[in-house]
Amino acid sequence: MPKSRVRKKAVYTPPPRSSKAKSSPAWLVPTMLGCLLVGLAWIAIFYISGQTLPLKVIDQWNLVVGFAFIVAGVMFATRWH
Repeated sequence: MPKSRVRKKAVYTPPPRSSKAKSSPAWLVPTMLGCLLVGLAWIAIFYISGQTLPLKVIDQWNLVVGFAFIVAGVMFATRWH
């Protein structure tokens, strides 16, 4: 039986990492927490006030505004290192 050939492919070596570690900008965490808290407060106020506050003019769209703040906060959280 013939012998199998030995691979001549070079072993993978990952590229060197930079010496400077990536970190988040200073404004990211406060902005993230602010968006999450504002969104939560917006929705809570909307329900507690009997759907008249924060803005009566936009009626049920207050929920969309609150959830938009929460989604923005989650998007900031994905960029946090």
